[in-house]
This record gives sequence, C-alpha cells and structure tokens, in this order.
Amino acid sequence: MAPMLSVENLRVSFPTHRGRVEVVKGISFELGRERLGIVGESGSGKSMTGRAILKLIRKPGLVTADRLEFDGIDIRAQSEKQMRSVRGARISMVMQDPKFSLNPVMTVGEQIAEALVTHEKLSRREVDERILAMLEAVRINDPKRVAGLYPHEVSGGMGQRVMIAMMLIPEPELLIADEPTSALDVSVQAQVLDIIDDLVTRKGMGLILISHDLNLVSRYCDRILVMNAGTVVEECAAGQLDQAQHPYTRGLLAAMPTINENRDELPVLDRSQWAGT
Repeated sequence: MAPMLSVENLRVSFPTHRGRVEVVKGISFELGRERLGIVGESGSGKSMTGRAILKLIRKPGLVTADRLEFDGIDIRAQSEKQMRSVRGARISMVMQDPKFSLNPVMTVGEQIAEALVTHEKLSRREVDERILAMLEAVRINDPKRVAGLYPHEVSGGMGQRVMIAMMLIPEPELLIADEPTSALDVSVQAQVLDIIDDLVTRKGMGLILISHDLNLVSRYCDRILVMNAGTVVEECAAGQLDQAQHPYTRGLLAAMPTINENRDELPVLDRSQWAGT
C-alpha cells in the first residue's frame, strides 16, 4: 500500500546576517495510517517539519524537498488557494499551546462551526449537531452550554479540547499535533492525549505527534523519529525505544528522571559523542 505522506530531502532555511541557516537539513520519512512520533530538544527542527508539510512557512523562510507528497498531491506545486482545500479538510495541525489560537471575540461554537463550514456545505441544524457531537467526543460535559462560551470562560484543559475539536471536526486524514499538551498539568495531559489517540484510532487517521517527551511519545505512537540539530539521527519502533543506539537518544533517555530516582544528579548530554555524525 502506498504511504499517505512521503517526505524526501526536506530542507528549511532562514536568512541571517551570515547567510542562510538551515533548521531542517534534508530529512526523509514516510507515513501510513499510523502514529508517528517526532522527538528532540527545542530547536531540533520538529515544529518546522510539521509546518513545512502544510506550507505554513512564509518568506523569507525557504522550504525545498525532492519529494513532498500527500495522497498523490505534490504539496510543493500547490498554490495558496489550492492548499486551503488541503489544510483543515485533509490535514489538520494542532499548534503548541493551542488555547491561545482561539479567537477571543467568537464563541466556542462559532469557531468550531467556522472550521466545519469552510470545507463542507451543511444546514445550520447539521452544523449544530456536528458541533455538539464533536464536543462530546472530546469529553466535554454539557456541550451545548460550552458551545456558547467565549475562550476566556473556559479552563486551559477545556481550551485544548476545544482546539482539538476544531481540528478534528472536518474529519481530516492526517493530524499533526505539535506539543498539544505542553501548557497543561500532567493529569490533564493524559486525558487530552487519550482523546486524540481514541479519535485517531477510531477514524483510521494518520498522526504525527511532535514532542520533547520520549516517554509520552513511546506510549502513544507506533514509530519514533529522533531529531537533533535539523536531522533525523535515529528511527525506531516505539516499543523498542529502550534499545535505541544513537548517543543522542541514549543521552535523552538517561537525562529523564524516574519515579524511584536515586541519582544525585541527572546526566548532561555529552554532545561530543555524536558531533559530526
């Protein structure tokens, strides 16, 4: 079966006073209807990879690739107008700290409706029914009341769920989730990720989960790409993360504290081990 998404030699660069600097340096991967995790430190190029797939990097940023294809569509050749029929409808992206992407002067229901009617022609009744069903799907109690609230009237966890509802209501084939729970406490993080995992599994979607949390990604994904300084340094099955071989991945794993931690200090990454690799 052909992959849903094919990325080959993807590069993202920005101009500086010393010339263009690449933040994504020729990465390649394929994605089927599976859950792919992309992990690495801040600045490793994870978010830029997700944005490049949706052509969300504007000038003076420059994106090049030998291949960037989604379900037979050459993303590189799509105009901005053509991309509007792909974004949201077929590929959705939940940004970091998504609650702050909500419009403060529109109700929750109005914003979810906008995400739906942009891509589908439905009656008002059908839109209202879909909104309430989607809010229920992301486990919001009393969805009719919440649909009438403004963003400042909902909690952080509920705001994240609303954003996930907005991204999923058009029923996309691929969801890119960029640190979707970074601003939430641990208990709410698990709830939100369980919701995403349940919806992705039931609808047979593809998922790219971008995170710096190795344990989290290994729990929710099938496969993991480890990025460092704009390159993929290792790829492994999520269940085999503890068998990772690259010094960078081993360093990230070693730096994570455990519940029964007895080390006096957590180790610092020794970057000399992989410099130049």
